[in-house]
Amino acid sequence: MFVGAHRGIEKQLIEEAGWPFRAVEVSNFHRSLQPKEIWHNIVSLRNFIRSPAEARALLEEFPAELVVGTGGYASYPMVRAAAKLGIPAAIHESNAIPGLTTRLLEKHADLIMVGFEECRKNYKDPEKVLVTGTPVRGDFFRLTRREAKKRVGADDGRPLIVSFFGSLGAAEMNREMAQFLAMELRDGRPFHHVHGAGAVGCRHMDEYLREAGASLENAPELEVREYIQNMCELMRAADLVICRAGASTISELTALGVPAVIIPSPNVTHNHQESNARVLADAGGAVMLLEKDSSGERLYDAARDILEDEARRKRMSAAMASLGTVDASERILEAVMGLARRTKK
Repeated sequence: MFVGAHRGIEKQLIEEAGWPFRAVEVSNFHRSLQPKEIWHNIVSLRNFIRSPAEARALLEEFPAELVVGTGGYASYPMVRAAAKLGIPAAIHESNAIPGLTTRLLEKHADLIMVGFEECRKNYKDPEKVLVTGTPVRGDFFRLTRREAKKRVGADDGRPLIVSFFGSLGAAEMNREMAQFLAMELRDGRPFHHVHGAGAVGCRHMDEYLREAGASLENAPELEVREYIQNMCELMRAADLVICRAGASTISELTALGVPAVIIPSPNVTHNHQESNARVLADAGGAVMLLEKDSSGERLYDAARDILEDEARRKRMSAAMASLGTVDASERILEAVMGLARRTKK
């Protein structure tokens, strides 16, 4: 049984996949004193008080032998209830720095699964921590790199850059990528480049390109899309990715061994994206630029330096792959089933 929030996207996805789904009433807290935010926090506090009873009722209805939390707000009442009922509980944390839910649950969980060895130091009880990696969709490995390059039309010897900054896009980063594309045009289009501008950002890309003095009308190698539908093929074919540092993205980069220029989002809790990016940068697999220091020119220089130095690119690819876990799903399954078996004994 899957448990999540009433308004979370997981409800739709899980039910469409045919699995049973139940919800607990949970919501986050906002750091603001505006009247509507104060009211939101009052509702969240009410939900927080009610959710333990809801979670306990679900576990009494569904005779679980194991509870696994994945860091969302619904994980907190479910893992706490499991601990109180004597049901073994595990949590998986995708980010380098544990989020609030994981930190609150650390002492209640029997097992904490993380993405990288460097994460272990962020926990009070390292003996509970197991490095499993974070699952990556099998579609990313369906094609070889050469097959993927041919499939996406980037097999003429020029490197392929893939860039994206989230499903909605990021205004400042889209503006910088327009400047980046303009420099590619001025340099004679030395690279293939697919940029995902996002649902909101795509509306403004023509304006940003005009500001940068560029037009992509006669440059089929340089492409701006609202959304990248064939992300698995493109990332498999990519020689360089320019992106944020969300947990899923860094798991894909490391599993594929793709060098990256990473601009962590500054607008996330506990600045966890910068911590994620630093793991990759410290290993030598990525170049990290803070958004406040970034510009179209700096991004272009960083990308060109990597793509024009084959030896460096290979070193970065090897460093990135050294952090990757292709079989994360199998490791997680083995770990949680092992926990259930140990508890039964």
